[in-house]
Amino acid sequence: MIQTVSILGVTGSIGQSTLKILQQHPDQYQLYAASAYSRMAELVDVIRNFSPKVVVVPQHQADHLQSLLKQSGLAVPEILTDEAGLIAISSANEVDVVMAAIVGAAGLLPTLAAVKAGKRVLLANKESLVMSGDIMMQAARDSGALLLPVDSEHNAIFQCLPQDYLSLEPSQGQPQKGVSQILLTASGGPFRQFNASELAKVTPEQACKHPNWSMGQKISVDSATLMNKGLELIEACHLFGLAEHFVTVVVHPQSIIHSMVQYVDGSTLAQLGNPDMCTPIAHALAWPTRLSTHVPALDVFAHAQLDFEQPDTEKFPCLNLARQAFRVGGTMPTILNAANEIAVEAFLKRQIGFTQIPQVVDATMQASLHSSADTLEQILQADHDARVVARQYLVN
Repeated sequence: MIQTVSILGVTGSIGQSTLKILQQHPDQYQLYAASAYSRMAELVDVIRNFSPKVVVVPQHQADHLQSLLKQSGLAVPEILTDEAGLIAISSANEVDVVMAAIVGAAGLLPTLAAVKAGKRVLLANKESLVMSGDIMMQAARDSGALLLPVDSEHNAIFQCLPQDYLSLEPSQGQPQKGVSQILLTASGGPFRQFNASELAKVTPEQACKHPNWSMGQKISVDSATLMNKGLELIEACHLFGLAEHFVTVVVHPQSIIHSMVQYVDGSTLAQLGNPDMCTPIAHALAWPTRLSTHVPALDVFAHAQLDFEQPDTEKFPCLNLARQAFRVGGTMPTILNAANEIAVEAFLKRQIGFTQIPQVVDATMQASLHSSADTLEQILQADHDARVVARQYLVN
């Protein structure tokens, strides 16, 4: 039976990789709906090649998209707009699988809608768990949604854990079923060997050139500051029900081992593969079975040396800021994420330097009031307020 898929963020790198898998397996998957924010010409190509029934764009792009489709002689699918449209294609009865690949806080409500609707949710939007981890995980338990990680590290951890681990009831942050700790790998980014003076001169162009992965601007900068690893640490704690001290970040520059799980008997299980997002996407799409992909099998002889280092949190303080935010709990991870989004945006616009990104985040965390995160209203208010604080810090 063919499964229908909604892709939130179809023109991004994760969305494009997902389309590759769908194209390879047209007898198993069909694109039902897709969303895009600014790349309307690329969305037209998606419509031409995959014929989704529904697309979602910002309100200000809807007329432009219709014009492009008519110029191309293509049939116009149903066009929905803005957040309401995203929620609609995430929770529609016709949808079996939702790829949640919108970057940042904008992905929170659509992802939660998919979880509440009991979908198979392929989670590439880590910010939704960072902001609302307890709410999201409880919603998955209540609805029976299958929340599967697509980030290569979390997917690797998932593959190395006992098969039923995600279905276990949380155990107050303690590992279960013989697990002792998780080793979350990080490439270290393009500036791993830079000194402080070199980091102060980093440009947006340099920060957006990841050594191993092809990613969008925001996540590339996050990888360079190690904030991406901090957000992934919080995501891992929520997904696998662990306190943060059971997650150790390991810098592994080759990005061949995607993460590891250690057990109480001394065993360490690792998942290895070429750095291509099609592998974890295919795994999450088909789990518990496997799909063939175009990704070549790992040539172990071509990777004779694998290196491991401790992260330098003095040069890259964002990782410790994320740990601190998770320990404080409540809305503090939301404040962390919001401040980081504002800081990265300012860096990409050349308004601040690279090393000022963690300064903006730290200052915003210190200046913001935090509360419990029992409701979405509290989370969304904290997100709004933290952005105000961060922007004020930038002005001052």
